[in-house]
This record gives sequence, C-alpha cells and structure tokens, in this order.
Amino acid sequence: MSTFTIFLALIIIVAFLLVVVIMVQNPKGGGLSSSFGGGGGQQLGGVKKTTDFLDKSTWTLATLLLVLILLSNITILDGGTTAESRVIDGQPEVESNVPAPVQSPVQTPAEDNN
Repeated sequence: MSTFTIFLALIIIVAFLLVVVIMVQNPKGGGLSSSFGGGGGQQLGGVKKTTDFLDKSTWTLATLLLVLILLSNITILDGGTTAESRVIDGQPEVESNVPAPVQSPVQTPAEDNN
C-alpha cells in the first residue's frame, strides 16, 4: 500500500467526521446543546462545554484535513517522475519508431456510381 493511499484513506475519514460535526451544530446557535437545554431559563451542566467542544473539534478537523491534503500532495510529487518538460531542459524530443498508420483513399458517392 502506497503512502498516498494511506493519506487518501485518512482524508476520507477526517472529511466524514468533519461533516458529522458540522451537521450536529445548529446555525442559529442551538444545535446539540439546545436539545439539552430543557426550559427557558434552565440549563443542564455542560451545555456550554458541548458547544465549545463542537467548535474546537470543527477547527481541529478542518486543520487536520488541510495538513493531510498538503502532505498527500507532497507524496504525489516525490513519488513520481519529474514534472519538468524536456523542452525546458533543452533535450530533443524522442521520436518513436512506430510507423504512421496507412490511410485508405476516401471515395465520394459520385465516384461509386461510375
């Protein structure tokens, strides 16, 4: 298994976790913590901590996803051939020894009638 495959699997897992964490949050400020809130003035202990945890986990997963993407890009560039062109290096183009395909003459419908 190549290094890029490992990074790709990690990127997929982190992206899935990031989607789950974002979907749990409510854009209007309620989210998971509002379901624990109960009545108007009552709050269970730890509701504020739930919001802080979701906020910190979102930023952590987003940062981890960015780092994994950058590291996978480095492994792609290091693992393959050089991306430089032969024209830039001043090397002549390599001609292939494959013969050109033979083209048959095309007959028009007027020539078929003769």
